Amino acid sequence: MPTLTRRAVVLSATATTLTLAGMAAAPLARASQNHRVLMLNTGAGMDGDSHPNVFDPLILYAEPGDTVTFVPSDAGHNAASKRGMLPDGAEAWNGAVDEELTVTLTEPGIYGYLCLPHYEMGMVGLIVVGDTLPNYREAKRVRHPGDARKVFRALFKQLEQERPELAS
Repeated sequence: MPTLTRRAVVLSATATTLTLAGMAAAPLARASQNHRVLMLNTGAGMDGDSHPNVFDPLILYAEPGDTVTFVPSDAGHNAASKRGMLPDGAEAWNGAVDEELTVTLTEPGIYGYLCLPHYEMGMVGLIVVGDTLPNYREAKRVRHPGDARKVFRALFKQLEQERPELAS
């Protein structure tokens, strides 16, 4: 077995230290996540009380590259993106009633979605992707019928309370 000189030990230790320091300084790639959104006949609304026809959660926070699976926990629901409430470059979706649907979130921004059979009743939700929300103002200006208007208004108000820079 060869004898290591003091110089060889010092050089080896220095190389190992530099390698480890470089690894610590390099950001680790974040693995994409799969989130689940439940489609329910009854669940907690924005006020915390029980409401018919809701998505759970109402607001989902994700990162570009993550996926969202809409799960029809109860019958009679679907998930569809809302025109005017997607970031540029994001693909629209329209799932079939009573079928699970997985969507990939490709762009940072606000993604608005709804259940077509229960849209006017307020079965809507938001996905917030990333830190920059380039389509926030446009998404907030989209008009909605019935209770969907009230729910989206409350969702945007909650976002502005969490992130005051959005209110300005």
